[in-house]
Amino acid sequence: MKNNDNNNDNSDWMHGLYRLSDAQRRQIISDRFKLNDDKRELLARNASQLGNQLIENYLTDYRLPEGLVTNLVVNDKTYAVPVVTEEPSVVAAACNGARRVALSGGFFAPDAKRAMLGQVVLKNVADPDKLQDWLTSHETEILAVANAAHPSMQKRGGGAKKIRLRKIDPFVSVDLIIGVGEAMGANTVNTMAEAVAHYLKAHNYDVLTAILTNAAFMSLQSAACRVSFKNLATATMDGATVALRIADLSQLAQVDPYRAATHNKGIMNGIDALMIASGNDWRAIESGAYAYAAKTGRLKGISTWQISDDALVGRIELPLPVGTVGGSIGLNPMTRLNFKINDIQSAEELAKVAASLGLAQNLAALRALATSGIQAGHMQMQYRSLAVVVGAKDKEIPALVKKLKQMPQVSQAVAKKALQELRKDSTNDRRTTD
Repeated sequence: MKNNDNNNDNSDWMHGLYRLSDAQRRQIISDRFKLNDDKRELLARNASQLGNQLIENYLTDYRLPEGLVTNLVVNDKTYAVPVVTEEPSVVAAACNGARRVALSGGFFAPDAKRAMLGQVVLKNVADPDKLQDWLTSHETEILAVANAAHPSMQKRGGGAKKIRLRKIDPFVSVDLIIGVGEAMGANTVNTMAEAVAHYLKAHNYDVLTAILTNAAFMSLQSAACRVSFKNLATATMDGATVALRIADLSQLAQVDPYRAATHNKGIMNGIDALMIASGNDWRAIESGAYAYAAKTGRLKGISTWQISDDALVGRIELPLPVGTVGGSIGLNPMTRLNFKINDIQSAEELAKVAASLGLAQNLAALRALATSGIQAGHMQMQYRSLAVVVGAKDKEIPALVKKLKQMPQVSQAVAKKALQELRKDSTNDRRTTD
């Protein structure tokens, strides 16, 4: 009983937290967890009015680095693409992959259809075939109900276009196929699905739920590239050998789900970073990508690489229901700035760039894996991060990274000791000069 009382006491400060101002919440957190003056100031310094409007129980902004992927050539247009990520090697790898493909002509990403799907799931349907007949006879009315719930979408050429029925025993899903224009469309689809759910309830159907699916298989985007062997070579391995090893790694991702998971994660390193920078829901994009990767019932790589004459040909296809308007895209000034930099004018163009970026990221990862190993380039960036962690100043970081690269094993303790030795040597050098 005593523990329960303590738990109640401990949670009292959380009650009604959402009703307070963000400054009041920071004060409570600072007092509750005995934060020193530096940490209190850190919370306040990183707070923003926008953040307080976007989420509940807002405390402060958690910032991530933004970098630029360069030389990404898609459909003969060269892009500089802002991306947001905390992983040290992602931007360097994307630039590496993009540059190698650019030297061979760039990526080609064709036009693709874009639609989202909303589910209105029914239970206790005694005769699905009879329901199918009823839906067919009432389709025009049902689509009108859906479009009336969000009329502006239809005015822009989008809106509910079609319905279909799927039997998923013991349930039945009434699927709404919806065009969402330049928006990702989650809120639109949910609004329309709920309107149709109310309509079906009024006709005595037992509705379980109404919501969009992130398995956006009606918004598939593909991209392809052809990389000459000469643009894959290393100092110790010719391009043909590198290409063959990359093709083998690609095949491995098609037959081994363990490898496929990591193969796809590398692709999403680039795509997720672009989604964050462009204000899109990266969690929805990632969910759809992994669902598509397992659409056959077995997880596979969402890209493939094959040898064709004297080149390596890469292909990728995945759901990319992206948007350039709606949600937080128009609210965040950094997102608007990023669209100014990347010069992307439409959701269709954003999807093409995203697919190409994922393939560039994939190429760089596979080339590293096929040659020097993934850690060679990755660890150099990690050493930079470690140097910052142990307190190296900007001018000290290059020398410390060089020192760490020469060591057989590296840890935070090793890096700290190496920094101390570096500073000692620097002090001795100054004394000798003096």
